[in-house]
Amino acid sequence: MDGQGLLEGRTALVTGAARGLGLEIARQLVAHGAKVWLNGREKAALDQAAGDIGQGAEALPFDIADEQATATAISQLEAGGLDILVNNVGQRDRRGFEEISRTDMARLMDVNLVAPFDLARRAAPLLRASSQGRIINITSIASEIARGDASYTASKAALDGLTRALAAELGPDGVTVNAVAPGFVLTEANEEWFTGTQEIAQHLARRTSLGRWAEPAEIAGPVVFLASAGASFVTGHTLIVDGGYVTHF
Repeated sequence: MDGQGLLEGRTALVTGAARGLGLEIARQLVAHGAKVWLNGREKAALDQAAGDIGQGAEALPFDIADEQATATAISQLEAGGLDILVNNVGQRDRRGFEEISRTDMARLMDVNLVAPFDLARRAAPLLRASSQGRIINITSIASEIARGDASYTASKAALDGLTRALAAELGPDGVTVNAVAPGFVLTEANEEWFTGTQEIAQHLARRTSLGRWAEPAEIAGPVVFLASAGASFVTGHTLIVDGGYVTHF
């Protein structure tokens, strides 16, 4: 995306930013002028990621599933303010639903839904104080279509619902809330699954309009757009970024 300085003077928090899609989102936000706090549980990995990005990126290690740690982290941001919250952290359990216990399901929902809810709730006063408050949730095309993967699919569909609800609640305060729903993205976590056999590549060639998976930068670009002034009248929307997977048949 063109427009260096598009986010000049704004501050963002990106969860799950030590690697993969979260790291690329943080990189693109910094490239467009934002100061970005990189969140994750591993301080060393975050420090390395911030160092790789360079000026404008800083580590903020905490576990979003830990309520007290989240409260402490948000209090650290109060002095400098917060304009953009990107809820990117997500866990996945690819087992069949009969193998997933109630405890397993609750744990995954806590990370994928409850923690983003709590983080948005705690960040809301800072976002209201911003002239361009933004919440961007990273969901999935799994919220629209399914191939099993019941716990993950349910959590991402719920996060889409939360996106709409928060847009309605925070809209009067000038805060927009949107989601980006990626399709198949070639991140470190997915690389072995995508490239280990030809099955996925062949499936995407048949099933996706563009015939391939996405690079992380192709998901980060829409996040930058939703964070920018260009998306000031977009709220409650889930932007599907999947190369045409959902609409292709």
